Amino acid sequence: MRAKKSFGQHFLNKESIAERIADSLLLTTTYQKILEVGPGKGMLTKYLLKKEKELVVVEADRDMVSYLQQNFPELKGQIISEDFLKVPLELFFKEKTSFALIGNYPYNISSQIIFKMLEYRQQIPEMVGMFQKEVADRIVAGPGSKTYGVVSVLVKAYYDGELLFNVGKGNFTPPPKVESAVIRLVRRENHELGCSYKTLRQVVKQAFSQRRKMLRNTMKSFSKDADFLNLPILSKRPEQLSLEEFVELTKWVERLKNDAVDS
Repeated sequence: MRAKKSFGQHFLNKESIAERIADSLLLTTTYQKILEVGPGKGMLTKYLLKKEKELVVVEADRDMVSYLQQNFPELKGQIISEDFLKVPLELFFKEKTSFALIGNYPYNISSQIIFKMLEYRQQIPEMVGMFQKEVADRIVAGPGSKTYGVVSVLVKAYYDGELLFNVGKGNFTPPPKVESAVIRLVRRENHELGCSYKTLRQVVKQAFSQRRKMLRNTMKSFSKDADFLNLPILSKRPEQLSLEEFVELTKWVERLKNDAVDS
């Protein structure tokens, strides 16, 4: 079974790292199921099957699905042969069913996986995953960092993140051109922001669309209201804003939208 470039496959070849990734799940009582994305030949799967949680895997490569069916009979009925980014998870996990998300994620879609996780944040209290090191750093970055960006803010809105360990190129077949890292995200107990995720995402994306400019310039697209544009935080650049300041900005945008509708 050779890795396919079209699926961004790089197979982990070191058992100890696969076991360490599986053991990075906290396995809290807040969920009873684990969803593994892109199991490939099952290097991580074998260790997840040892956990006292129900394992479901989603795999887009039909050849890998056949391999899993042949080599992991215990996964019977638990393999979703679909593209994770396209499949509506509610077809397999009812609205109130919580599950952990884990995987050695294909690097070409890893950021999109995070954004999909955020869409299902009410059902995903925990995520562990292997990413390209640069992407992993970006996900857990804080304000003031050069890597702090859209995904950093949106993840921080709902999850506490940490980089667990780095993984060298030689631990994969074929070896990728980049270094890798494993991170864990744990959903905050109080993860209600008082603003909509949709508007927050719009504000953050607009803010970082020109990250070197003061926010007063980029936020004009939302409103030219003088009180809004004179907010002190708009004299900063986006990488200087904390999550709380982005939430404050989003609440302003929501109020301005509501006022425009009322008028």
